[in-house]
Amino acid sequence: MSSIIDLIKTTPRSAKFPTVNQAPHCWNRYNEWVMCLKTAGGEEEACTQMRQLAASICPVEWTEKWDEEREAGNFSGIKMDD
Repeated sequence: MSSIIDLIKTTPRSAKFPTVNQAPHCWNRYNEWVMCLKTAGGEEEACTQMRQLAASICPVEWTEKWDEEREAGNFSGIKMDD
């Protein structure tokens, strides 16, 4: 059991987001993951850590919604084709 706990990681605290509301931190982490995908040519394996950081702070419903919006081409964050 302790080995599983040792593997669980969350996003580090960011001085840019000192308040209790972590929504901006979540949005930033998700967009950092998209930027990683963009620079890695869409190679998801290269950006696994960035995705894990976003997933650790963002509600699942939000990341699923943003994933769907990216697939539909109407995501308001970082665009893959810019």
